[in-house]
Amino acid sequence: MYTKDLTPSEYNPYYAPFIKMIDGDTTLIHALRESSEEVISFFNDIPSDKLSYRYDVGKWTPKEVLVHLMDTERIFSYRALRFARKDKVNLLGFDQNDFIPPSKADSRSMNSLIEEYKAVRDATIALFKNLDNTMLKEIGTGSGSPMSVRALGFITVGHEKHHVSIIKERYL
Repeated sequence: MYTKDLTPSEYNPYYAPFIKMIDGDTTLIHALRESSEEVISFFNDIPSDKLSYRYDVGKWTPKEVLVHLMDTERIFSYRALRFARKDKVNLLGFDQNDFIPPSKADSRSMNSLIEEYKAVRDATIALFKNLDNTMLKEIGTGSGSPMSVRALGFITVGHEKHHVSIIKERYL
C-alpha cells in the first residue's frame, strides 16, 4: 500500500498537504517505521533549553508538540480500527488545544515522552500490519468527512513531518 494508491475521495482535502509530504513509492509500514526513527532522533537532538520554549504566546512547546503527535496518532489509530471493522458511526473530532494543558508535557522528561512515543508507534504499526487490503480500503466518517483506513496511516506520518518542519523553522 503506497501513498500513490490513495484517491482524493479517501480523505478530506485538508489532509492533502500531509499526504504529499510522503514519497509516493513508500509503503505505509515503511513510512511508519522510518518516521518513527526520524521523530525520535529529532526530538532527542533538540537542545534541552528549547524543549519548553514557546515562539509566541499560546503556541506549544516541542514537548507539547510531541504529546500532540501521540494524541493524534492514538485517535487516528482508533478511527482506523473502527473503520476497518466496518463501523459506520460518524466519529467525532477532538479539540487538540484542549488536550495539551492536562497532558503536563513540559513537566515530563524527554525520556518518558520518547518511551511513550515508541509504545504508541509500535501499537500503530502492529495494527496496520495486520489489516489486509480490503480493510485498508474501508472508508468511515470522522469529524464529518470520509476517510479511508490507509489514508489515516499516511496522514499520521505526514502530520509528524508537518510538525517537525514547524519546530525546525520556528524553534531551532
